[in-house]
Amino acid sequence: MKQQLTSQRVGEGYTRVDHPSGLTILLYPMEGFASAYALFATRYGSVDTSFKTDRDSDFITVPDGIAHFLEHKMFDAKDGDVFERFALTGASANAYTSFDRTAYLFSCTDNFAQSLEILLDFVQNPHFTPEKVLKEQGIIGQEIQMFDDDGDWRVFFNLLGALYHNHPVAIDIAGTIESIGKIDADLLYQCYNTFYNLNNMVLVVTGGFNPAEAIAVADRVLTTASDIAIERRQPPEPPEVRLPRVEQSLEVAVPLFQIGFKAPPAGYPAEVGQSLRCEMLLEILAGEGSELYRTLYDSGLINASFGTEVLAGGSFISLILSGESRDPDAVLAAVKQAVADLKSGGISDADFELARRMLYGRHLGAFGSVRGLGSLLLQAHFSESEAYAMLEEIAAIQKQELLPLIESHLNPEHSAISIVWPSAKDTQP
Repeated sequence: MKQQLTSQRVGEGYTRVDHPSGLTILLYPMEGFASAYALFATRYGSVDTSFKTDRDSDFITVPDGIAHFLEHKMFDAKDGDVFERFALTGASANAYTSFDRTAYLFSCTDNFAQSLEILLDFVQNPHFTPEKVLKEQGIIGQEIQMFDDDGDWRVFFNLLGALYHNHPVAIDIAGTIESIGKIDADLLYQCYNTFYNLNNMVLVVTGGFNPAEAIAVADRVLTTASDIAIERRQPPEPPEVRLPRVEQSLEVAVPLFQIGFKAPPAGYPAEVGQSLRCEMLLEILAGEGSELYRTLYDSGLINASFGTEVLAGGSFISLILSGESRDPDAVLAAVKQAVADLKSGGISDADFELARRMLYGRHLGAFGSVRGLGSLLLQAHFSESEAYAMLEEIAAIQKQELLPLIESHLNPEHSAISIVWPSAKDTQP
């Protein structure tokens, strides 16, 4: 079944195909673009460590990092290295695992059909052996050790570890050396057979390509999957933070900091609207046009690295401010004062409209980028929404809807700071 989705705001449209195999296919050809971009993704990420299907009698709990491990192993196909197959078509291929999804992707300017066939083929044909699993444990173990010394990585996951008591979002996406040592081929196949069911996946294609050609490849390569219901289980998570502060010293040039506010999750599909409103709230609080940003920047407490983000999934959401500073505690004090001022003084009409325009512009800008649009379509689909609906949601937000979020989503009692200091202790204030 095909459904055409259009937007008067954007003046474009794209096609959603509910393929007989069970896969959802989103096709967004972009006039004037030479390159094509394809994402073949499953709603399965690092937080999905306890789950069952409607065919299982009970939940299974798997080692941390197994989703990322599985992503790595998919490229080690039975008939050789997948990257070598893509090299023959001239496509650039990659993959990533996040907290709530795993995606395999390529971009190309020629040989689109051949590259798409490779993508759909290798992701449907896993090949795991004890010998290759053991080899991969060593490779990923080295990767984990490398990121243990990365300041940007550590300041982020240290913050999550401070915010969350039990939720697996606090665990490194790659897991730990100990946890990946528990992974074996049988566990990989169990996770694959659960989450790589085509009914739990989506194919997104954007840019310069022929939609009919994409459908023809899908018809030829995809096999029909029996639908299954997946139930995910998360441990109970209190609203309070685990630690208000965490510090570490590493080989960094200047102190790094991240300030996080732990907020109550909304679940899907409400998470979409909640995340957009939180983005607006952070823009009002600490965007480049805010008083807080100007004060911190003019005083030299922050530099151009300063930014904000909303980290959100169905079972977690945090509002994060991050950057470099010679005095992270002064930044923290200023942020908390700005939150208090916002709570007592409210939001001006001018600040609200500026934040809405900034947010709308960022999302609209994705429609002019092959990769940006692909990521937006993927995000919307796994959030049980669609790309144009997100623009309409932004346009419909009212100022009064943000006011309760100041209390519930920017609560200083539910905040934490993570700092990575330079190893030379005399650099600390």
